[in-house]
Amino acid sequence: MIDLNAVQAGGWLSSAGATFLLICLAEFGDKSQLVCMTLAARHRGLPVVAGAVTAFALLNLLAVLFGAAVAAWLPEWVITAAVAILFGVFGLLALRHEEEEEDEEVDEKPGKGVFATTFLLIFLAEFGDKTQIAVAGMGSTTDSLAVWSGATLALASTSLLGVIAGRKLLNRLPLGIIHRVSGVFFLLLAALATARLFGWLA
Repeated sequence: MIDLNAVQAGGWLSSAGATFLLICLAEFGDKSQLVCMTLAARHRGLPVVAGAVTAFALLNLLAVLFGAAVAAWLPEWVITAAVAILFGVFGLLALRHEEEEEDEEVDEKPGKGVFATTFLLIFLAEFGDKTQIAVAGMGSTTDSLAVWSGATLALASTSLLGVIAGRKLLNRLPLGIIHRVSGVFFLLLAALATARLFGWLA
């Protein structure tokens, strides 16, 4: 006899895991991680991580709520086609990514706490970013809570890694390869969405 609860739990974990992997790859070495690294070099790491995680949790919540609302109003094939196109574009952009020679400068707002500064910088930098759009797209096609959990955990992990690793270690990692892996993963999800659109997958 099939345990429906186990099947549902497996589907939830699968959606959360796929979201976690996708967002981790997309955000590794991105501006949000550099913001955390820069602030952590001058301040205690805990409020930096707390501010970043809070910002990402709110951004992901807005994204999945938007995705769920869109899913309730538009036909499934329209959403699937849009997700396939978006992921395809993100994949191609990631594959063509070129590392910048200069680090992005972070202007810290005077008079603000480290938590508030990090929250504002991350929220403004990531609002409408490719990862938030990707989270909205995934939230429209699968379990919203699973997508939110996976994305938030992924962004918390990349922020924590940015604080711990420091600039020198990160600059020695092959970010170009990481971006290419991210691009391939985006294209794979685009291909899966296309297959579902044409009925090749159940």
